[in-house]
Amino acid sequence: MTTVRAAVFELLRDRGVTTVFGNPGSTELPFLRDFPDDFRYVLGLQEAVVVGMADGHAQATGTTALVNLHTAPGVGNAMGAVVNAAANHTPMVITAGQQVRAMMTMEALLTNVDATTLPRPAVKWAYEPPRAQDVPAALARAFHLAETAPRGPVFLSLPMDDFDVELDEAEAAAARHAARRRVTDATAAAGPAVEALAARLAAAANPVMVTGGSVDAEGAWDAAVALAERRGLPVWASPIEGRVGFPEDHRLYRGVLPPALAPLAATLQGHDLVLVVGAPVFRYYPYVPGPVLPEGAELALLTSDPGEAARAPVGDALVAGLRPTLERLTELLDKRADPGDDGPAGAAPPAAPAEEPETEPMSARTALAAVAAGAPPETLWVNESPSNVQIFREVVRIDRPCSFLTTAGGGLGFGLAAAVGAQLGRPERPVVALVGDGSAQYAITALWTAAAYRAPVTFVVPANGEYAILKWFGRFENTPGVPGLDLPGLDLCALARGYGVPAHRATDAAHLAELVAGATAATDGPVLIEAPITTVPPSL
Repeated sequence: MTTVRAAVFELLRDRGVTTVFGNPGSTELPFLRDFPDDFRYVLGLQEAVVVGMADGHAQATGTTALVNLHTAPGVGNAMGAVVNAAANHTPMVITAGQQVRAMMTMEALLTNVDATTLPRPAVKWAYEPPRAQDVPAALARAFHLAETAPRGPVFLSLPMDDFDVELDEAEAAAARHAARRRVTDATAAAGPAVEALAARLAAAANPVMVTGGSVDAEGAWDAAVALAERRGLPVWASPIEGRVGFPEDHRLYRGVLPPALAPLAATLQGHDLVLVVGAPVFRYYPYVPGPVLPEGAELALLTSDPGEAARAPVGDALVAGLRPTLERLTELLDKRADPGDDGPAGAAPPAAPAEEPETEPMSARTALAAVAAGAPPETLWVNESPSNVQIFREVVRIDRPCSFLTTAGGGLGFGLAAAVGAQLGRPERPVVALVGDGSAQYAITALWTAAAYRAPVTFVVPANGEYAILKWFGRFENTPGVPGLDLPGLDLCALARGYGVPAHRATDAAHLAELVAGATAATDGPVLIEAPITTVPPSL
């Protein structure tokens, strides 16, 4: 006889999902009993860290992550990270244990009351199978939903006594069929719609393209470059995106759009058609009143997310797979000169930042330039230093796919955890995580997992001893006298060493570059580097 547990692990093997990110509780022990030797269990010491690691792993590998949490309290602890994963369009199957079915009605201790409501609306789907025999089919459905557009996390509540239930021959066969099903979701937009968009691009006097993180996530990087080069499109990065959708050293790249209405519209002044690919229209914060587009401009959105298409405040939208649609658009367009070939005028490419005088402590720009100088070209960057991310995008030019991860969700705690998950998924690439000293506290236990699994992540903490981004917002919003924005007394090196991670404090830019070069060349475990910096608020 086949048990539900055996059927579940066979389904996971069939899908190539042999890594489980978790923090076990008593309701998860029946699932984890006699854990198979061909599976890897990655332990996080707090559930938000578990989901953050899974998020980084899924994005770095392009696969769906499997998470195992502890009934209602574990899901509650993880919810901030689940919100981030949803904003990141990360394919993720989250399972949580549940009390035995015989005691759920009486709401015995550890019963997840109304389990499918707790994770909403951050998940695409939440379900508790009505019978133990339905667990394999429910798990298969969860993977299909997580992986189809718009990709994102889904949730299953699994009673702890389901896993030892034996399946009869018909039920076991049904479980095998569920495991072998595949859902393919890479459909191009309908022919007439693509042809109409191609005609608009061809007729526009000065079109521009804005790319978002989904370009990278859906493997459409090269297709976006080909279209930009074919039509001669200057390219801007959409604001507040979790990934980079266009090479930032390309002659057509113009920079990152500001995340506010008036300045964003002003930046696009002079363009008569704005093609947005793989991004919402647009992510804004803070509120600076103004139009969505400059006068005389039209907008077309290409997205695989129906929700993004529906809520866009202006323009027409095509809902379809990005790569095949971009490839077809490129085929339909005649080759045009581009601004890099002395063709139609585009915005000037971003200027290289001027060198700054040495200060003590270092400025953020000096520190990030030193980190960039010490890191190898193939680095996979993870960033959660909110007050410095704008400077980072100026100093570090991402020139290849899957090389930059941050969170589009606005919640802290992503950086340390995602970097560990990304490195476990892509061990052949050096991973450098730039995480602010304030942000680091939300997921500090991720350092233990990095040390325990000997994940060679280079953690760099630009430490300014305050929530600098909040002080900047305070100045912008004219809200003086806000308490709780200073963080005196944090010793990141001591914290790291307490979790088993070697740590160093950089004294100047040259020392910082040397430390980063040494850490990224090592393969025997993580290193944390604290870099004291002054506060340099980003400009809007």
